[in-house]
Amino acid sequence: MSMAAVEGIVAREVEFPKVNGAPIIVAPRTGAHAAGYDCAMTWPILPALMFACLLGAGAGAHAVTQEEVLAGAEKTYRERVTELDQAGMLDVDPAFLARVARIARRLSEQAQRDNPAIPALAWEIHTSSDDRDNASCMAGGKILLSQAYVERLMLNDAELAMILSHEMQHAILLHNLKEYEEAIRLEPAWRTRPFAELEDAVDYNDRLMTRLIPINREQEIEADRRGLEMAWRAGWRALDLAGYFRKVVQSRSMSNFGSATHPAPTQRWRTARALATALDQTPPPATGNPAQ
Repeated sequence: MSMAAVEGIVAREVEFPKVNGAPIIVAPRTGAHAAGYDCAMTWPILPALMFACLLGAGAGAHAVTQEEVLAGAEKTYRERVTELDQAGMLDVDPAFLARVARIARRLSEQAQRDNPAIPALAWEIHTSSDDRDNASCMAGGKILLSQAYVERLMLNDAELAMILSHEMQHAILLHNLKEYEEAIRLEPAWRTRPFAELEDAVDYNDRLMTRLIPINREQEIEADRRGLEMAWRAGWRALDLAGYFRKVVQSRSMSNFGSATHPAPTQRWRTARALATALDQTPPPATGNPAQ
């Protein structure tokens, strides 16, 4: 769903470079702070697949579609963005937002070069000053990045590119849709339930969440690898990108322990360093972007 399609929200075009003919547009802001808003941006990017994916189901059974996943993500993201806006915690630093948008645009252009035959999708990025946030990406490219998290780790541009590229992979690779499909494969009864109930269960049903741990960890590992590779192809030195994982290790008192859904920070750093070392020994494809 485009931002302009949301009731009560208006987007306006600004003079920014175009990507494959599609203009970058200023994302609208909701609530009392709408006036003068001109920082958060959307631009086209390439997901791995844009069409509805159906999980094989019998007659009368409900199959998850990408359209349902996108609609659910739009609703959840809009609620969080509105909440932050009303609290005065949304996009409070125009310079930081511009920095994030510049790096993310470069990554989106690389994603397009990687998949030139796939239709483009508009992505949206907002920044949060809530220190409970870090970085997340919902289906359809709805990214929320915490300025406090970036500043706490003192990320340079390459390290910021790494975390953004990681998050972009979740949408490019349709991770949300695949998680729902796996939930139905594990518990077929969900085929006959409304999607909204399944959407809630993957976040709050302890039994189902436990059964989804393997795919969640697999997706995080995949996003680390594919994110590093895409950012490297965009022109950043791979070991500079991998520096993000080193800083995560340095910020944790128990970096040898992971969570249910993420490998241990130390393991992620070692894996990223090994991949980066190999990539930096390989000439990257021409991108038009000098390494930073």
